[in-house]
Amino acid sequence: MSETFERAAEQIVDAGRRLDARGWAMAGAGNYSVRLADGSFAITASGRHKGRLQPSDVMRVDADGASLDGRKPSAETLLHMAVYRCRPGANAVLHTHSVQGVTLSRAARREAIVLRGYEMAKALPGFDSHEDDVVVPVFENDQDMERLAPRVDRMLSLSARTPLFILRGHGLYAWAGSMEQTICAIEGAEHMLACELEHLRTGTGAAT
Repeated sequence: MSETFERAAEQIVDAGRRLDARGWAMAGAGNYSVRLADGSFAITASGRHKGRLQPSDVMRVDADGASLDGRKPSAETLLHMAVYRCRPGANAVLHTHSVQGVTLSRAARREAIVLRGYEMAKALPGFDSHEDDVVVPVFENDQDMERLAPRVDRMLSLSARTPLFILRGHGLYAWAGSMEQTICAIEGAEHMLACELEHLRTGTGAAT
């Protein structure tokens, strides 16, 4: 990975505008990050509206999620760091707040949502067929990130193929080898979740 902070900030600003245009980044919700060449990470500062980001709204943290420039990162920075620790090939992480992600995670009271038979599975890293089941772990939402992050870390360590996870009633996390690939993964995942929600609404399927 050879991203500079300046280039990463540009990518994060662009991602914010693209995701906000899809209705996945309301108010100050969500957070986005990029792995930098020096081992630190560029990430959105706390509370910024993602559709109106400027490069100055992006800050740097170390591998433990601690600020390197005196500003306050999102509490959910610790979840990004869990992804980067467990997925060495991940170079960007995006966290969205879509209607379908929130609704399905509340409707499916199980510990995972299984997305089955979707062509868009191929938008996710490591998936190359619609015949692959995409198992999306669902974690109970928790304001205590120091308690939640180890649970995410443990799941990712045990499930080497997991490409996504959801916080129940909160939103989706996705990652990939570049920002562009991560945006594709988010788009593919949100499409599949929207289809699942439509199946649930019409009674032609069930959240599993």
